[in-house]
Amino acid sequence: MRNIDRPLVGPFTGKHILGLAGAMVAVVVILSLLTAPISLPTSTPLPTPGASFDIIGAPTVGLSIGDLAPEFTGTSDGQTVGLDDLQGNPIRLADYIGHPVWIDFFATWCPPCQEETPVLRDEYDAHKADGLALIAISVQETSPDDVRAYAQTYGLDYTIGFDATSAIFKTYQAYGLPTQLFVDRHGVIRGIIKGPLTQLQAEQILAPLIAAP
Repeated sequence: MRNIDRPLVGPFTGKHILGLAGAMVAVVVILSLLTAPISLPTSTPLPTPGASFDIIGAPTVGLSIGDLAPEFTGTSDGQTVGLDDLQGNPIRLADYIGHPVWIDFFATWCPPCQEETPVLRDEYDAHKADGLALIAISVQETSPDDVRAYAQTYGLDYTIGFDATSAIFKTYQAYGLPTQLFVDRHGVIRGIIKGPLTQLQAEQILAPLIAAP
């Protein structure tokens, strides 16, 4: 004990040095525990990739519930342009008055849009007999052929428009993908969703639009 109590380094005794060494070991152990990776149980589900709103433009307030949905026209290089489907046929919102309309701005390269595509397909298949019109509008795509291939891959038979210049996207004051608007039989916007929908969420939004005379 005398050797431990005897000063070894300056005024510090062996007890002091042993105590300091012990404290340092304790700190190292605690840091190791805190920084060690946590092993998740194999049953823990991983987050769904791309479950988000893909922002591609400057955020804006945009259209509101209760507004009359704009026609599918816009301006590009000073010229008025309309919306065509993948076969080059014009798509006019006015032709859908009397139908509940689900408008979906999307892109084939957009992860949350890809995630949601089966929901659109299944919901349309479930409610097209109820008069539901689903108009998906692709933006920032290379060519209609790319979108056509995407539609064939997923087995999509709802209307798909090709917004080559994003003019319609701008008319609807959208800034991210997917952007979805739900329009009643009179052309009035009743719902706006920025981001992907689950099947349950889609059902809850569509139910009153389909039921309304």
